[in-house]
Parts: sequence; structure tokens; C-alpha cells
Amino acid sequence: MKLKNLTKNILIVLIYRIFLVLFLFSLCRIGFYFFNLKMFPDISVGEFLIMMKGGLLFDISAAVYINMPFILLEVVPFDFRYSTIYEKIVRILFFVTNGIAIAANCMDFVYYRFVFKRATADVFKTFENEEHMSKMFFKYMADYWPATIICFFIWFLMVFLYNKVKPVKPEPKSRIAYYLINVLFIPIALALVIGGARGGYKHSTRPITISNAAKYVKSPHDVPIVLNTPFSIIRTSGKKPLVKYHFFAKEKLDEIYNPHIVHDTTKPFTKDNVVIIILESFAREYIGSLNPELEGGTYKGYTPFIDSLIKESLTFDVSIADGKKSIDAMPSILASVPSLETPYIISHYANNQINGIASLLKTKGYYSAFFHGAPNGSMGFDSFARMAGFDSYFGLNEYPNKNDFDGMWGVWDEPFFHFFAQKLNGFQQPFLASIFSISSHHPFKVPEKYVNKFKKGPAPIVEVVGYTDFALREFFTEISDKPWFRNTLFVITADHTNESIHKEFQNDFGSYSIPIIFFKPGSDLKGMKKRIAQQIDIMPTILNYLNYDHDYIAFGTNLLDDSRESFAFNTNGSNYHLYMRDHILEMMDNRAMDLYNFRTDKYLESNLITKEPDLVNIMTEKMKAVIQSYNSRLIDNDMVVRDH
Repeated sequence: MKLKNLTKNILIVLIYRIFLVLFLFSLCRIGFYFFNLKMFPDISVGEFLIMMKGGLLFDISAAVYINMPFILLEVVPFDFRYSTIYEKIVRILFFVTNGIAIAANCMDFVYYRFVFKRATADVFKTFENEEHMSKMFFKYMADYWPATIICFFIWFLMVFLYNKVKPVKPEPKSRIAYYLINVLFIPIALALVIGGARGGYKHSTRPITISNAAKYVKSPHDVPIVLNTPFSIIRTSGKKPLVKYHFFAKEKLDEIYNPHIVHDTTKPFTKDNVVIIILESFAREYIGSLNPELEGGTYKGYTPFIDSLIKESLTFDVSIADGKKSIDAMPSILASVPSLETPYIISHYANNQINGIASLLKTKGYYSAFFHGAPNGSMGFDSFARMAGFDSYFGLNEYPNKNDFDGMWGVWDEPFFHFFAQKLNGFQQPFLASIFSISSHHPFKVPEKYVNKFKKGPAPIVEVVGYTDFALREFFTEISDKPWFRNTLFVITADHTNESIHKEFQNDFGSYSIPIIFFKPGSDLKGMKKRIAQQIDIMPTILNYLNYDHDYIAFGTNLLDDSRESFAFNTNGSNYHLYMRDHILEMMDNRAMDLYNFRTDKYLESNLITKEPDLVNIMTEKMKAVIQSYNSRLIDNDMVVRDH
């Protein structure tokens, strides 16, 4: 088709202009890469092409968000679209909005060198108090003139290529058909806009976020190449950025709370395999052996296999989830990164460099794999697994029998645990493997052949909890005679809680209570330890058990080290909770609001905030130190131990 023929249809012209934006964004990505070439060594041509292809998904999303007003003005089914004045208005709108987006991309050619990630919405907060912003702006333009020249060149291409194709008012044979087609295109355009903005329509897939870019890279360090700056800013807009506090001087801060873990072992590293099992919605409340005093000591729970396993395992009398959502649990368990206020995966800081347990153990020769039976892309788990350093991801796409799909979320737990066992049998040791179950999820159904097999209760979830417990039993039965089994450390935990049955669990202590279980066949990891444990403690505890001998960043602590006081923390919106010394402190706006003794006051009814001032001060100081360290490290992208 000749170029001039394109001008006969304004809708084709619209498509051409959106493709023009995608082309210009791709040029920006190429410019970003070559401008920072020294910071991205050893990327092959094939890997870069995959990044370019993956980047289109984020470019489409950003282009749709940026050009929504432009698209709307172009699809209105009236002939005034072809008037000179109207065309001039939409042209200016296109140039301004996309020109700013291109400038933002080019700005990151330089800004990336200082923050090691794409700019997010908090960049505006960073510079809002600068008195000589305009002077600084022009100074940077001059100092980094190559980036400025590239920006002007891409602007020129935008104007030149935009003006190459212009719509011409048609002269249809049938005005009725003409208007009907134009009206019908509106819902089509709307559907395309929604799909483009969210990154697709896959079932159970959240709209794409910054962390999804990890799917297209081998190293999390390369994620900024896949992203574009407008997308990064848009997806973090409206999300509360962290505030860098200065409650304590550095020496005092490190004394109270320091996530820089310094190895202190002289023992040789133990290359045990590690298997981390994350059970969907498995509240501690559902496990009878973890609640010996419930219902007057008669409570049996719904997990007979886990009860039997706990007899041979190490557990903790208090074990806390770091959040209420699955996307809170992933970074907490696999990278010791909590989610305070905003889930880390969808925060401004999701493309920070982190040291996940997979990336740390890779330095010791471990192969790593993550398993989740949902459609690939669900919850962004595949992307975060890549960010955390996992070598392989096994989801619904890799599962061989699609007949085992439950019709809603993914593969039923029993067959997927069998698939997990088969894969483990083929892995070369040492390996790290993690699986995230899915069946104990709304609508809380079990496979047809297991209807009425498992114990029911006051909440519909407990029947499915029984099914997943059965699937776990089958898994351990299948692997217990394998040669790798006895030199494998198993960790079993949950992502978060679900519907509570007992009043004891209907508060800010019970509603975060989950199991954390360490099982090593034939080892001395046994008993109920009187200690507060949380999800972010899992990674440092595993590494300590293996005698890992390098420094790393972990916001949790080693649960096997009794010389350090145990504690846990999490947030519910802007409310902070600190669990410490048998108490829970609730804070808001950095001020202590409530204090309860969760051991003696099961329902958290007696507020001790005025009765325990010394304890309140100690706990407030601890929580402020956590907030200061967490916020500063995320803002400064200081979440890995760097060589200085």
C-alpha cells in the first residue's frame, strides 16, 4: 500500500502514530543502553533483542496512558476531526505529551548512573525544594550534551514522521455505513486501550508493573533496559513514596537495627539442598499442633500431615506474616525484603537491585527453580523469581497436562506437587527449589474425586486446607526414598492468613499468625522454640544453617541465634505493628498509639500504652530504626553489599 493511501483513513493514521511512539521509545531504549554501556557488560546481541522485544510490552502500556486524550480526540465519529484547527490541536497535544515522555527517557540516560534504576514518581519529590531548578536543568543539559542531542534528534524524528502521514476527509458512498463503522470502532479502541495499558488480558494476571520486566533479562541488574521511564513514573504515581527519616545517627541506627549481615562463621559451607514450600492462605489457626490451648485444649485443626511433620521439625511459638497479600510474601520469604505500607513488588523501588536467596546461593554453585501452578505471569511471580535470582520458572505453561487445571487459578495442588517432585528428582545437587501452592484459594473447591473426603468446618477454606495438606503428604511420601532427600532442608510457611474461625485470631496479632517450619530429616532441628519469627527471617536462617560465608542484606534475622532479641514487624495501610517482648506496639505517623500483651491478652482488649512507658520507648525506638533503615535503603537503592 502506498504511503499516500494511508491518509484516506483516520483510524489507520491513528494506528500509524501509536506505532510511531513505540518506534521512538525503542530508539530511546537503544540510546539508554549505549549511553550506559559500561554499566551493562556481557550482554549478548540475542539477550539485547529479547530485552527490546520485552520492552515493547511496557512501551505499549506507557504509550496508551500518555496518548489516551489524543486517541479519544481521534476516534470521535464526527467530521470536524478533519478540520485544520482540530488537526492542529491534536498535533500539538501529541507533540507535547510524547515530547515530554521522550525527554523523560533521555533524562534517565544520565539519572540512572546515580540511582541504578529508572526514575519513578518520587523523582519529583526529590527536586521539589531546589531553589535554582531551572539553572540546574540547563547546566545538566550542557554537561551531558550527548543525551541532550539524542533527545533533540528523537524530537525531530517525531515531528518529521508525524507530518509524513495526514488524514484526509473521506467521501463515503454511504454515510450511514460510514458513521456506523466509526461508532463501532469506539468500543474496539476502548478494549485495545485497556488491554494495552494493563499489558494483556490473561486470566489472574495483574496489570504489569515494574517488576514484570525481570521476565526478559538474565540478571536483575539489566531490568532498567527493558523498562521505559514514562511507564516507571506512571506505575508509581499515586503510590506513597517513602520518606527518608533521620531519627538516629548512623552509629546509633546500626546499633539498634542493621540489615547488613556480616558472616561470622568459621565452619565450612554445607551444600545441603533447600526446598521452600509456600502454602496459599495457610493461617496458623488451621494447624492443630500449633494451637494446643485452643478450644480448651480439644482443638484438632485441619492438617493431620503437617501436625505429624511438626513433631520432627523446628517451629516457633510466635510466627508472623509480613503482609496480607501473596505479593507481600514473595520478597519477604525469598529475599528478606518486607513490604511496608506498599507491596514491594509494585512499589517505586521494585527495580532496585536485591540479593535474593537464589542469587546468593548461585555463588555456591546452586541451581534454582521456582514453581507456581498458575498461568505464567500470574501475580508477577515469574518476574520476581527472576529478580531474586532463580534460574528457572515452572508454571502452567511448563506443566504437561492441562486437564489438571482447576478452571480458575491453575493446576490442582496434588498433581502439581507430583510434578514438583518429578522435577526435583532430575535436578543436579545442590539445588534450591521453591513452590507456591494455589488450591487453598477462593472459591475453595477440591477436585471432584475428593468431594467430602476432607474435614469441613465453620469456614469453607478449611476443607481445601485439608486437601493441600493431603497433597503435601503425597509429595513427601514420593520423595522420602530419594537419595537427595536426607541432605535437604525443607522450609514450610504460608503467604498470609485467610478467614479466621476463632476470636483469638481476629486481631492484629492473630490475623498475621502463620506457620514457619524447618524440617531436615535426621537433624537436630526439632521442637517448639520460644521466639518470634517472621517471613523475612527465613532467608538469613537458611543461609546461617548452611554456614554461608559472605556479607549480604537481609531485613530479617537468624532464628537460630539466641544472642539477638527476636522481633517482627508489618504494616496494615499506614499503621505499623511491632511484635517484641510478648507485646504488640501499633504506631501511626511514627507515634506509638497502642500497646498490648498478646500472650496474656488474647483478644488485645487491654491497652497498656500509658502503663508501660519504658517498654513503649524501647519498642518505638526499634520500630523507628526499622523504618529509617528500610526507607533509606530502598530510596538509595542500597539493598546489596557493593564492593567499594
